[in-house]
Parts: sequence; structure tokens; C-alpha cells
Amino acid sequence: MKKVLGLGNALVDILVRIDDDALLGSLDLPKSCMTLVDAGQINAILKKVSGLGMQETCGGSAANTISGLARLGVPTGYIGKIGHDPYGEFFTGEMRRHGTDARMFFGASQTGRALGLITPDSERTFATFLGAAVELEPTDLSPELFRGYDYFHIEGYCVQNHALARTALRLAKEAGLEVSLDLASHNVVRGNLAFLQEMVGRYVDIVFANEDESMAFTGKSAPEDALVTISPQCRIAVVKLGKKGSLVRRESEQHHVDCIPAQAIDTTGAGDLYASGFLYGLMQGYPLPVCGRIGSLLSGKVVEVLGAKLDEAHWREVEAVLPGLLS
Repeated sequence: MKKVLGLGNALVDILVRIDDDALLGSLDLPKSCMTLVDAGQINAILKKVSGLGMQETCGGSAANTISGLARLGVPTGYIGKIGHDPYGEFFTGEMRRHGTDARMFFGASQTGRALGLITPDSERTFATFLGAAVELEPTDLSPELFRGYDYFHIEGYCVQNHALARTALRLAKEAGLEVSLDLASHNVVRGNLAFLQEMVGRYVDIVFANEDESMAFTGKSAPEDALVTISPQCRIAVVKLGKKGSLVRRESEQHHVDCIPAQAIDTTGAGDLYASGFLYGLMQGYPLPVCGRIGSLLSGKVVEVLGAKLDEAHWREVEAVLPGLLS
């Protein structure tokens, strides 16, 4: 079976349900946005919400995708950097528990954490302390880390470290891997546009983007036009449209894939799990519409749970439905 290696910001996701928007204002966190905070700030915020009940999982975009693939039975590996602390031990232990060969490095800072505050309307507001995650450097990478894998999946947040992203992508291609990139954030795309366009044109085979990311990457005003613009730069382009499904294109072949009905309570990880399902289908040799349907299945199920990891009950639902999608 083909193997997938991921690289990303190793973060522990800490998810908390709150009753209304008032707490966000008191914490000076803009609703539905991701705000970067330092170690002192994240620890102070965590202390303030400590009585609300927390759910902790290993997180970060690429880690979520890799964990989904591992649960689908795909052999996986992951590269990231953590701190010498309980959060780092938790992250590594969770990745390995999910069946992933976690190749973790240690940084000087505390392990990164992403605190997600979820309001009753299912919107997520994040206070993110990147910590040791962004201390991953090109010198940590070596050709040996990429050997034995067939696919390499990297999250767009990593392109803020140009030297790291360039080295990782180059080593992956030199090792003969298919490269998959999730653009991850329209703000990151806009801030690193020329570099991202260069990397996609030179190294990337599969691009995942949502509507805003696709338009930021191409300068187009509609996701359909953005898809057509991205497609010649890579082998497969995917634009996720939320409730409207997704668009998938390879050369002149293009498909619209519907989403599945879902009772959304938290959209954390929807795009990450879409990538898990799509890559799983691709590795099995399924046609593009089937790959998209598997992606839609996983993303539709993950929005029905709190956090970016499906519980066992929802995985059983996936396993029951999956065979019907493959024909």
C-alpha cells in the first residue's frame, strides 16, 4: 500500500464551547478569526477558560489530514517540532496511537497550542500560540526522512518559512514523491503569493484550496475561474466550496462534487479531512469524482463532532457508507 508523509505545525488543539460572544470580547479575540498569541497570553487565556471543560487533540492542518489517512488504513508518517513538555508528549503519543510514525524534533519553546472557542452558531475563534512548531528548520530535514514514502502532504502555514518549505518540497520531489499542498489560509496566501506560485509551479502535484484561498492565489473573482487558473500549474486542482461541495480538475477533466447532508456543530478540520478522503481515493486509483465524494464524506462527518477528529461512532458511519461511494 502507498505511504504518505506529512509536514506541518505540530499543535495541540484545545477546544472549548462557550455560551455567547461576550467572552471573545473580554479576551480581545475577533470572532471567527485566528489570532496569534505568545506563551504568556495563551497560558492566561487557558487559565480564564479552565472551568469550561476542554477537549484536547493533536492538531495542525497536516496532522489532521495525516491522522485521517491513518484511520483509513494508510501507512503514514509526520514531521514536526514540539517542546520538552507534557503537551509535546501528548501530541506525539496521540499521533502514534493513531498509527502514524511521528518523526518529532524538539525546539526551545513550549509546544504550540491552538485554543478554539466555539460559539453556539458553530463558528470557531482561535487563539494560537505557535511555539516550538515554527522552530522547525531546513537543517532538521534530510533525504532519509522522505525515503519509503509515495506522497508528501504539506500545509500552507509552513510556507511562511520560505527556506523550510522550499527544502521540504525539493527533498520530496528528489525522492520521487507526489506532492500535495493545502493552501490553508487566504491571509497566508496573500502574504506569500509570489513564493507560493513559484513553489506550486515547480514542485506541487495536487493543490487543495477553499474559495477565498483559490481567489487569493489567482486574483480571480470566482472559484470556478480560480480552478481553471490553478489547474495548469499542477496535476490536480481542488477548490472546496463548503456547503456547495467542491470542484476538481485535472487537465480538461472537471467535476463538481456535492457535499453530504450534515448537522454541523463545529467546522474545525473539515478541509483537512476532505484532503484525507481525496488522497485516500487517489492512492487507491479511483476516478476523480469518487475521490471527491470520499473527501466530502469525511468532511461532512467531521463537522458533526467537536474538533478535527472523528469519534468511533462516526468512523463506523464512514465505513458503512464508503463502499457505496466507490462504484
